[in-house]
Amino acid sequence: MKNILFILVIALFLKPILPVVDYVINYEYISKVLCENKDKPKLQCNGKCHLMKELAKAAETENPKSSDKKSFSPIQEVLFFNEVGSYKLVSCGCSKQPKNRSTYLDFYSYLITNSVFHPPTILS
Repeated sequence: MKNILFILVIALFLKPILPVVDYVINYEYISKVLCENKDKPKLQCNGKCHLMKELAKAAETENPKSSDKKSFSPIQEVLFFNEVGSYKLVSCGCSKQPKNRSTYLDFYSYLITNSVFHPPTILS
């Protein structure tokens, strides 16, 4: 039972790699027969075009596009709308703060010291 389960898990993980393995195994056949650019040797395609198509098919089958998902629509619905009027602030001219302060009050002071505080050492 464990062996069958192990083989199934390995097969699921290796499924996206199968087109590459098939390309490596059948390289001569793909490059000579299935290559779309075999008449253009300057491109040096060697069947890579076929490999890309197979990888695209494998990715599409792995992640199919579901039709039940909601499609994106650029139309937006307005759920609530409340018109806001413009307001103008009027100064009453009753401000008690002086308009021009010419003196600067500095009540902050500090002491510059060059010594560094060390906690006391305990001798035992």
